[in-house]
Amino acid sequence: MAKAKKNADPAQQAPKSGGGKKGGAKAGAASSNGDAKPAAKPKREVPPPRLKLHYRDQVIASLRKEFEYSSAMAIPRVAMIKINIGMGEATQNARVLDSVAAELAAIAGQRPVITKARKSIANFKLREGMPIGVAVTLRGDRMYEFLDRLISIGLPRVRDFRGISAKAFDGRGNYTLGLKEHVIFPEVDYSKVDSMRGMNVTIVTTAKTDPESLSLLKHMGMPFSR
Repeated sequence: MAKAKKNADPAQQAPKSGGGKKGGAKAGAASSNGDAKPAAKPKREVPPPRLKLHYRDQVIASLRKEFEYSSAMAIPRVAMIKINIGMGEATQNARVLDSVAAELAAIAGQRPVITKARKSIANFKLREGMPIGVAVTLRGDRMYEFLDRLISIGLPRVRDFRGISAKAFDGRGNYTLGLKEHVIFPEVDYSKVDSMRGMNVTIVTTAKTDPESLSLLKHMGMPFSR
């Protein structure tokens, strides 16, 4: 009888241990559910820039018809846009670059880099490595967005604007535009500007000739003077 009781004891304890495992599993599942992070919200799809859509839908077909390109890869496009602001007074006061860099970042939507002198010039009290300006290079969607704002908002706000010159090409399909005032862009707070800054905007294209680049920019909406 004693042996039977001893043998029965483990059998009676087995369900308890099994129940403990189930309880532990439930507790683990509950803790894992409690630690689980909420599902991330789906990202909102940003529509492509309207100037980019205009190039795809209309400009490509117009250029192919005008120049009779045999390949779609030969059709010129805007590759990048470079914006440069020179600061001669930065040699005397380097703090001026901070405010100019902030204004250019607001205009371009991208943080600019500080440009430095490549060589020393004694007449201008310039030494190699001195900061002399800020510059930024735009590609992709930011490039199309800036070009759209330049054409539709910036240039119409220039004083006595009568169109831009069609003679500012470099012979390799690139166009450089000089602006006397950077406040033509609405991103710049006019009340916080200490002085007017000029800037150079270089539009780099894949066109091989100036006439092709001129036609490309005309179809993109650049207001050339007649």
